[in-house]
Amino acid sequence: MRIYTRQGDKGMTRLADGTSLPKDHLRVETYGYIDELNSHIGLLICDVPSQEVGLLADLQLLQQELFDLGGELAFSSDAQQEAIWQVNAAWTTRLEQQIDRYSEPLPPLRQFILPGGSRAAAQAHVVRTLVRHCERLLLTLSREERINPEVLPYLNRMSDWFFTVARYLVCRSGGKEVVWIKASKRQGGIARC
Repeated sequence: MRIYTRQGDKGMTRLADGTSLPKDHLRVETYGYIDELNSHIGLLICDVPSQEVGLLADLQLLQQELFDLGGELAFSSDAQQEAIWQVNAAWTTRLEQQIDRYSEPLPPLRQFILPGGSRAAAQAHVVRTLVRHCERLLLTLSREERINPEVLPYLNRMSDWFFTVARYLVCRSGGKEVVWIKASKRQGGIARC
């Protein structure tokens, strides 16, 4: 089977329901960013220590779910209905439970933190910002077209999940969180986990 079809050479793409849209249509751009987000999770997986078996399994499940979400978005607004929607409230609840679990060993958060502390933690922050980008695109899309109403809470919680996981990764590695310090007080700014 050839990977190329030449069908998109003129800037159009065909959705899962056969609808043809320009490649820069907001729906296409949105599921394209979901794909980019998923790719960055793949990079994060490569940086997570192999002994973090539970975290690696959680990340791989998120990749599967994001692929499902991209599949949902690959149907036109007219085709959007519960029969194709897979993202659901249970996914959001699971993320909340995992946030609580990953938060347990962490020191209380008393300051804003900056991305960093370890390569894996920094990549988790990159993923967090990409989740927020996808969330903003989906919010805009939801104002113009029909989407699964469970998607926005799920992505909102996912951003919190990656923030927590970034902190968890720094703590587990024995690294230091980089804290934000007001400009008038900057002379250091690193707190030990």
